[in-house]
Amino acid sequence: MAASTASTSSANDQVTRTEGAPAHELARHAIDAILEKKGRDIVVMNMHHVSGVADFFVLCTAGSDIQVKAIVDGVREHIREQAQENAWHVEGYEHRQWVLLDYVSVVVHVYNQEKREFYNLERLWGDAASETVPDEAEDASAVELLQMPAAEQEPAA
Repeated sequence: MAASTASTSSANDQVTRTEGAPAHELARHAIDAILEKKGRDIVVMNMHHVSGVADFFVLCTAGSDIQVKAIVDGVREHIREQAQENAWHVEGYEHRQWVLLDYVSVVVHVYNQEKREFYNLERLWGDAASETVPDEAEDASAVELLQMPAAEQEPAA
């Protein structure tokens, strides 16, 4: 099983992906897994032109801590199966209120409702182009932000 490797630069500790699935494909896989586990309020944000943190953020809300765990486990399994990638870093899994899955070029945020409203990343990163995925969508195929790599997309106006 081929997996991407993440490397760090000692000068600035920035992580870069050296191989693996393109960011827009990883984001698509994450959204597909979230939809399978009935996550809601899914938003994909193109971070490429506004931050060096990642190319895409994928955000969603879960109705309970059990659903947070199910969504996170589903995303990890789906991306491992479909893209042969593992998260570089996972944060918050034990508390299941806000779990962050860092795939370097894509960061997946799975929140409970309270944490989603409190941190409001959509407002914080308001300069990023974003798109809402309908809760009733079957998969991520209609998400326009994921039709091409983030670097090729125009920055938000």
